[in-house]
Amino acid sequence: MSSIETTMGERLKDAFRRHPTGVAVIAAGGPRGPAGLTASSVASVSVDPPALSFSVMGTRSARAILAAPSFTVNLLGPEHAGLARDFARPDGPRFTPEQGWDVLPTGEPVLPGAQASLRAAPLRLVPVGDSTVVIATVLDVLLGPARGRLVHHDREFHIHHGDGI
Repeated sequence: MSSIETTMGERLKDAFRRHPTGVAVIAAGGPRGPAGLTASSVASVSVDPPALSFSVMGTRSARAILAAPSFTVNLLGPEHAGLARDFARPDGPRFTPEQGWDVLPTGEPVLPGAQASLRAAPLRLVPVGDSTVVIATVLDVLLGPARGRLVHHDREFHIHHGDGI
């Protein structure tokens, strides 16, 4: 990689560190048990047909999610900052009873306390460098309590309560 590409990549990271995003844990069932990861790249793509997108890198959890026929995208609230940290670390605890996970009748892990959990199935996987962009159809929307916001900004999770920004 040339120094120009490295510099551009670092500048891109710096730019997105300045851009606050929502936080989700994407989870799938698999032959080796459930897999999950924290994502701040979740976006609504279309309402008709209902679709969303996110990107993942080549971690073990990401590979399990990419191989799954369906998964959940659990949109986190302020009470889930610790859970977001756990799923962001490769060695963090996952799917413990204390975290409050359940399993849908269709087999995907779901976080009932999430602000919303979207059950989705991949439509298209688009490799880009060392990442994969997932475009998925939304099969079901489970709404939970709306109790503020959990935001990822400058490599940290920030909790916001109430109506103020």
